[in-house]
Amino acid sequence: MDNGALANKIIEEVGGESNVLSLTHCATRLRFQLKDKKKVNKEEIKKMQGIMSVVESGGEFQVVVGNHVDEVYKEITARTAIGQNGEESAETLKVKSLDGVFNLISGTFTPLLPAIVGSGMLKALLIILTSLGWLSVNGGTYAIWSAAANAAFYFLPVLVAVTLAIKLKANPYVAAVIAAALLEPNFTALSQAGDRSDFFGIPVILVAYSSQIFPVFISIIVFSILERWLKKVIHNNLSLFLVPMLSIGIMVPITALAFGPFGVYVGDSIAAGIDFLMKTSGILSGAVIGAGFTFMVVLGLHWGLLPISMANFAANGYDNILAMTAAANMAQVGLAVGVYLKTKNRDLKQTAGSATLSGILAGVTEPIVYGVLLRYKRTIPYIIIAGAVGGAINGYFGARMHGFVLTNIFSLSAFSPIIPVVSSFIITIILAAVLVLIFGYENNKSVDKSNGTVTGIEGNTFISNNEKDHAVVKAEEQIISPLTGDIVSLKDVPDEAFSSEAMGKGIAIQPSEGKLYSPVAGVVSRLFPTLHAVLITTETGAELLIHVGLNTVKLKGQNFKAIVQEQARVRPGDLLLEFDINAIEAAGYSVLTPIVVTNSSDFNTVEILKTGGNISKGNPLLFVRN
Repeated sequence: MDNGALANKIIEEVGGESNVLSLTHCATRLRFQLKDKKKVNKEEIKKMQGIMSVVESGGEFQVVVGNHVDEVYKEITARTAIGQNGEESAETLKVKSLDGVFNLISGTFTPLLPAIVGSGMLKALLIILTSLGWLSVNGGTYAIWSAAANAAFYFLPVLVAVTLAIKLKANPYVAAVIAAALLEPNFTALSQAGDRSDFFGIPVILVAYSSQIFPVFISIIVFSILERWLKKVIHNNLSLFLVPMLSIGIMVPITALAFGPFGVYVGDSIAAGIDFLMKTSGILSGAVIGAGFTFMVVLGLHWGLLPISMANFAANGYDNILAMTAAANMAQVGLAVGVYLKTKNRDLKQTAGSATLSGILAGVTEPIVYGVLLRYKRTIPYIIIAGAVGGAINGYFGARMHGFVLTNIFSLSAFSPIIPVVSSFIITIILAAVLVLIFGYENNKSVDKSNGTVTGIEGNTFISNNEKDHAVVKAEEQIISPLTGDIVSLKDVPDEAFSSEAMGKGIAIQPSEGKLYSPVAGVVSRLFPTLHAVLITTETGAELLIHVGLNTVKLKGQNFKAIVQEQARVRPGDLLLEFDINAIEAAGYSVLTPIVVTNSSDFNTVEILKTGGNISKGNPLLFVRN
């Protein structure tokens, strides 16, 4: 499908142009703000040729396109009025939750990434040229290129003010003036006479605002509220000059008096705290960041780190956090390399190969995450292990990033100490690839003919039902109901992880009895510490997740009683758990229980045998076939 046709189809399936409040894009994703998400046909979008995945995070509806996202975005804006004069409802401006905070940060920094990354890469090039002696730091060429590389960071408050104001539907040019005033020579000259001044006799603590983000974030959020109020109380004939005049005249002094120093101190304190943690245990800090950063990106939580990293650049000229996260990117590259070498599937080999090149040459790893990692969930532990090892190495050697760059072979000069960092990258890539080559990326089964057993995933061994001299892997399996209650379609479960089938295909039951029985023969491969969920590995290699209730993890095991233990072998009808339905509902939680095959992609068929009405424990529920 060409980009034009793809653009038309995407807009159609998100509910049409009238349903789109705003649209931005990053390296691989179209990021929609929608009026009514119920109008979106998510499944149709996922099926489109050229679409890798669909993600809902931070209040955004994100369509993962891949490296050609810019072309698709251009087609959309050329064919519609989206991004030109669309109005955003006031509801989208409210930061109601942590998701709203990350959405605000994401929407602010996404438009700036090309400028920030481009400047960071130019810094890396300058380091290479001066290290090789090809360019003198005292010459005019270096000075001009250095100014070009530093401008985005020095004037970052102004850039952030513009994009944040656009996000908040405030006047971006007035916001830019407010931020620019903090960098204006008359203001900065005050600090030459000391660290304090005054405004109508009120003391002003003078701080440096270049490259600072936190002060302008606070200031522009308040400005957006002030501007809306001024527009309400000032007559239209006077608002053209009075609103901006009062906004600038009020916000600049307030920022200098309060928001600025407070924001700088907050940013510096957070950066100092993280720096202290890294110095206390660099290995532990690096391991945690390296292991977890991939999943922060998937959830959209990584945007919370960016202001902290920028504060580190401003204060120190380098950042440790991003150097640790680079290990996660290398783990993803190693995963793609391993799958490329392991698979015999032509389409998967092409996907893994192109994703590898994207990660190594451009530092863009979303094709790996959505094309390989989330498609083959067995590889998740490989990413965690390899990322933790690489991050720990970087943490031990105090790795630093001296410019905001995407981690690729062309940006290595932005890291120090260079030899340990490059070594950690190589080790991480090799480790992730080797894990794939040894353990595979699919949930394969193998037959041990010597003892008549079948070895399933996670090393669990099951006795074959075949009474011949050799074992035969079961090609199909019936799953009975583990509960008595009413059948509910998975799409009607009010939890997107289940209703979207992101967790796998299956069904849900509204239980009428607080007893959970085993629906299959297999092994309890995971009994969650909070007792609200059980994962059973069946004889066919199916991973069956039974999740009692929604958000019941918050009960921390209260009102649940485990009858079996982890790694216990179970038969159909064995009692697994008991739970108090009335107590759980009284605590404010639903007991609606999804039952899903988490590795559905490994089976040709996952069939729902009963789609509605009441069902008793032990009755046929699902059917899987290889």
